[in-house]
Amino acid sequence: MDFEKARFYMIEQQIRPWDVLDQRVLDLLAEVKREDFVPAGNHSLAFVDMELPLPTGGKMLQPKVEARIVQEMDIQPSDVVLEVGTGTGYLTALLARSARHVYSLDISAQAIEIAQANLARADIRNVTLEVANGSEGNTAHAPYNVIVIGGSLPVLPEALKAQLAPGGRLFATIGDEPVMRAIRVVRDAGGQYREETLFDTVIDPLFQITEPERFVF
Repeated sequence: MDFEKARFYMIEQQIRPWDVLDQRVLDLLAEVKREDFVPAGNHSLAFVDMELPLPTGGKMLQPKVEARIVQEMDIQPSDVVLEVGTGTGYLTALLARSARHVYSLDISAQAIEIAQANLARADIRNVTLEVANGSEGNTAHAPYNVIVIGGSLPVLPEALKAQLAPGGRLFATIGDEPVMRAIRVVRDAGGQYREETLFDTVIDPLFQITEPERFVF
C-alpha cells in the first residue's frame, strides 16, 4: 500500500472538505504517520473515513474529527494540554507536536502501554502518560491552556472547566445517542465561560464516567 498517496487523499478528500483549512494542522497530518498508531492489522484502514475498534475497547476517532479538534483548539507552542482518553496515542501525538507539553490520562493500563510504545517510535517526548480515570481531570498540573476529552459525556463536569487557565479552550462531546454535539468552551480573563457548538457527532462514551441521575416521569 502506498501510505503517502493514501495520506494525501485523506487530507484532500476528507479533511479539507470538513472545514480544516489551517495549514499548520494540514502539515501536521502529513507529518505524523497515522498508520503507526492504528491497531495491529488495521494499517490498510488508517486513512479510511471511519472509527476503528481498539483492542482496549472504544474506538479510534475518524481522521476528520481528530483534525477538527486540533484546529478548533488553536494550540500554541507554549500551551500545556490535558488529554482525557489516550487511546493509541495518535491524537496525543498531534497535540504534542503543537504544544509545549501534554498530560494524557487513560483508565486502561494496556492503552497507556500501547500509546507509550507508539509515541516512542514517533520520537515524541513531551508527553506524560498516566493510568487514571480522567473524567474529573487532573488538578496536579492544572491549570491547562487546552483540555481535550476523547470520549463523550452526558454532561460536562464543572471540575474539568475549572482546570482551564484564563484564555483556555476545552473540547468535549456532550449528549446521549443519537444526538451529541461537539463543543468548545473558552474561559475568559474574568473566569467566565463561553460555550460554542462546533458540529454534531456520535462517539463512544468516556469509560467509567459517573452518569447523572435521570428522572423517569
